Amino acid sequence: MPATLRHDWSREEIQALFDLPFGELLHRAHSVHREHHDPQAVQVSTLLSIKTGGCPEDCAYCPQAQRYDTGVKSEKLMSVDAVVARAKAARDAGASRFCMGAAWRAPKDRDVEKVAQIVTAVKALGLETCATLGMLTGPQASALKDAGLDYYNHNLDTAPEFYGQIIHTRDYQDRLDTLTHVRDAGLRTCCGGIVGMGESPDGRSGLLQALANLPQHPESVPINQLVRVPGTPLADAAPLDPFDFVRTIAVARILMPVSMVRLSAGRQQMDDAVQALCFHAGANSIFYGEKLLTTGNPDVEHDRQLFRRLGIHAMEIAADTGTVHADIIEPCAA
Repeated sequence: MPATLRHDWSREEIQALFDLPFGELLHRAHSVHREHHDPQAVQVSTLLSIKTGGCPEDCAYCPQAQRYDTGVKSEKLMSVDAVVARAKAARDAGASRFCMGAAWRAPKDRDVEKVAQIVTAVKALGLETCATLGMLTGPQASALKDAGLDYYNHNLDTAPEFYGQIIHTRDYQDRLDTLTHVRDAGLRTCCGGIVGMGESPDGRSGLLQALANLPQHPESVPINQLVRVPGTPLADAAPLDPFDFVRTIAVARILMPVSMVRLSAGRQQMDDAVQALCFHAGANSIFYGEKLLTTGNPDVEHDRQLFRRLGIHAMEIAADTGTVHADIIEPCAA
């Protein structure tokens, strides 16, 4: 039976979920997860920075902002051939989706034309494609869709009332407008946020409320734990309690039952037990590989070993290159 999706969650309802005893919350989240997903299957993506550094934004968490001294050097957009080579390696390592990030505030039309060529070439490998390029216009979103892009990532980052303490170079409505352009173009949305940036518990409720009450739930919901990068304003932020992170995953699963909830940035700082709790709470997507844009990520072999220890496996996409995650199938026993 199709899930009944709500888009009218109140802050009080969401906070009540966060306030449940830990075991009760995990039980509820896992029950929702089992109802809508294979609890042993995890979608695997690889993320490549195709244009690194030099971003004019002032996002307090980001090492790619040109105003912060983080050691990240500004680089030009990678060539089609260079990206395709990395995409092939990701596919051969078991990734089913290839995500491409570029450090722009908003790409120019000529930038979108170049990225569209890359998208078409990666799509031809049989991979799902995702891009995160900053703010998009409607025509730019349509051009990427025509090139074969499946997903567009544009995170809300945090609760609306806390956003101004993290970013000053664009406002919340700018993010909502880009998501509207992406949906109108027929692209699937990848949209989540970051926790551990000094927000209050109510702020974490506010982030998930904003995501769950979008006109359509994002098909992918990355939940990031802040990576405290030296040189950024949040380098000395207090670490988030691991149980609070797991609670965030669990509540996201309850609010958005059919979405893919991605255990995203910050996995390198999590031990295997915390990751296992996240998978039980409803996380069913990860980034796979050594780099997550400009911060570290657990290596492929460690993830494979963890999957084996937990009895879970990676999903793969069907042979039809036009498929998206709704058509993901389990690998055959061979």
